[in-house]
Order: sequence, then C-alpha cells, then structure tokens
Amino acid sequence: MTEQENAYLSLRNINKIYPNGFHAVHNFNLDIKKGEFIVFVGPSGCGKSTTLRMIAGLENISKGEFLINGKLANEKGPREREIAMVFQSYALYPHMSVYDNLAFGLTLEGVDEDVIEERVMKTAKILGLTDYLDRKPRALSGGQRQRVAVGRAIIRKVGIFLMDEPLSNLDAKQRVTMRSEITQIHRETGATTIYVTHDQTEAMTMADRIVVMKDGYIQQVGTPYELYFNPVNTFVAGFIGEPPMNLIPAVLKDGCITVGENKLNLSSVMNDKLLKEYENKEVIFGFRPEAVALSTSASSEELVLACKTELTELLGDSANIYITMGERQAILKVDPHLLDEAEDGFSFTISKKSVYIFDKETGLRLEK
Repeated sequence: MTEQENAYLSLRNINKIYPNGFHAVHNFNLDIKKGEFIVFVGPSGCGKSTTLRMIAGLENISKGEFLINGKLANEKGPREREIAMVFQSYALYPHMSVYDNLAFGLTLEGVDEDVIEERVMKTAKILGLTDYLDRKPRALSGGQRQRVAVGRAIIRKVGIFLMDEPLSNLDAKQRVTMRSEITQIHRETGATTIYVTHDQTEAMTMADRIVVMKDGYIQQVGTPYELYFNPVNTFVAGFIGEPPMNLIPAVLKDGCITVGENKLNLSSVMNDKLLKEYENKEVIFGFRPEAVALSTSASSEELVLACKTELTELLGDSANIYITMGERQAILKVDPHLLDEAEDGFSFTISKKSVYIFDKETGLRLEK
C-alpha cells in the first residue's frame, strides 16, 4: 500500500486564489495518516491558517482535491467533515457556564442528557475544570478558557482536530503547560490533529511531522529531527532553531571559503564535483549555534575559527555569545561556565559534520 493510499487526509494540489487575484496557497500537497499530529508553521501571511480553514470547510478550495479517508470532501460542510476546531480567540459563549459551553455541541447533535453529563464530567476531569463548571468564561484565566475551548472540541469525539494558534494569547508559563496538556490529550484520544502556529518551539515539541510554509508554498515536510538537522534550504535552516542557524555569505575559491580572517578548507565537507561546480561562486556557510566548542586546537575533522566577542547573554542553563569574524556576525550557544573564556577574542571549533553549505542564489542546501 502506498503512502497516499494509506492516508486518512489527503491534500492534492490545493490552491487558494481570492477574487482580487491574490494567490494565498500554491499547489499544497500532503498526505496525513490517521492519528498523526501535524503542525503547520511559518511566518505571518505564509498561508498556514488559510490551508487549515480549507481543511475545515470554512474557506472554499480554488483548485485541487481534499480527501477524507479516500473520499472527496471539497463540497462537504464543516459538520459533514466531522471536524472540531479550536480557535485563537477561544470562541466561548460568554453567557453560558463552563458546563454549558462544553455541552453545547452535543446538545445540538441531540445527544441524550445523561450521556452529555457523563462526557462533560469526564472531559472536565481530564482538563482540570471540574471545580469551574458553574463559572462563566469571564471568571476564568486565559489558560482555563483555553482548556474549555479544547474541551469543547474533544468532547464531540470526532476524528479530526484543527487548532489555529490556540496558545498565542497565553503567557509563556501557560503556553508550556498547555503544550504538554494538548499533546497528552492527543495521545489519549488518538484523533488526527492539525495545529497551526508561528512558534517553532511549539512545532518542535508537539509535532509528529512539521510542514514549514513561506509565501503560500511548502518549503519542507519532515519530523522535528529532520527539519533541524537536515534543512533543505536557508529559510528552513533559519526558521527552525532558537537561536537560528548562523548563515554567513562567502565565496568558494580553491576549495576554501574565507570568513573574516579564517580560511576554511571544505574538501571534506563538499564532494569534488560540487567544489568544481561552485568554484568562484558565492555560497552560504551555515552552522548551528550550539554545534561549537571553545578551543584553539582541532582535529582533522574540525574547523577552527577566530572571532571577537561583541555581547554575551547568560540564560541560566546556557549562554549566547554574539561574535564578529571580520564583517560577519554570528551567535554561539555555549555552557555558561565558559563565558570567562570568551571575554574578548577567542577561537572555536566546528565539527565538519555540523557544517552546512547552501547555494547563494536558490538557498538550497548542497549535499555533502
């Protein structure tokens, strides 16, 4: 059975073109297995929420096919798709109690009151809302309101959950708590979940697979590990990771690039064919901030770079060092106990396995 045949949700060449001609989503292709937790991530305006709304049936699909369990769903309304959605704004009924907010969808479906009460109490217990069932939304904190919104979705026992930036209105501590709660709920329900965020930390910690988008196009689809360690282009490399990957323009000449006063031999980083192809061409030299060691000596499998410290940030469990190498700037993430070694000028090493080279014009990563 092929991956497409095994897909629970299938988006085939999905496009969204508005009446004014704006093309919001271009040829979006994705197959999602039953029970997967998929995260759409990207900057504002990249098309991620528009794609989610097309899946929900809240936006018409201009071109392409959307299939649920192998059946075309383009013309089906939201309720026919058996989808529950959690919005950024919570969308709770302010005049209703928490109990009635949770029960409302089931009441509309004509579910028996005894069954409704049983489901409400079970959902409230899962989300820690048992003591708040008589309260109105205005008497709840932001985190509690978000729990009610999530509860209203999971209580319906549908097969597909859609979440559109549900944590963006919460403070940092509440976001961490709700991230783990949503992940746990997903495991318990086994529902297929599509989650939209601009926060790459949410994407990395919650997703089975991540879809990175930019300007309406998919840039890369993969597991958090794949996106972090094998980005296909400079956009993904710079978007995933905190701090982001250092991306430094350089010219490749005689198998070497020059960064500040450092001349780096790439003969064991790029194959001979690529070295010849990119001779005298501009490339992007990339490395992750944490993929370094403060050292003046290096093995044959490491590169040594000299730099100057511009600024340091102590974060507790780690420290960021902002450096310059000639006119080029970069960020290093190191053990905080090593800050004394980086007061002014120092050298650091990068394993050649941790070096990335990208095409300057296309942004695509060059295979080693």
